[in-house]
Amino acid sequence: MKNSYPVILAPDDFGFLVYIPDFDVNTQGENITEAIEMARDAIGIMGIDYEDDQKPLPVPSQLCDITADENSILTLVDVDFTEYRRKNETRTVKKNCTLPSWLCYEAEKANINFSQVLQAALKHELKIAE
Repeated sequence: MKNSYPVILAPDDFGFLVYIPDFDVNTQGENITEAIEMARDAIGIMGIDYEDDQKPLPVPSQLCDITADENSILTLVDVDFTEYRRKNETRTVKKNCTLPSWLCYEAEKANINFSQVLQAALKHELKIAE
């Protein structure tokens, strides 16, 4: 499920304070880009918590219903809760793979962790940085 929520970015001495009214949560960032990324992350975390607690997600407020002071930036941040959950899911899954018996023998003899090697290879192949 994807939605957009209003956020208020207020400049301060360290960058921007971010307030997300619909979730009543704050975060911060050193610049506008980081502040928006942190807002998206905070909304994603809160949304997953709501879903896990079987609470309905808040309906996004309209921008015209949000009050921000003249030095602040009022904007929308979109979050795809399904995608956020998928990217941040930490549980492991078991996969079955096949390889030649001689290679399996050599790897076991060298005490190689098959899961660790497969994860590293998949990240390399998919160009995913840790």
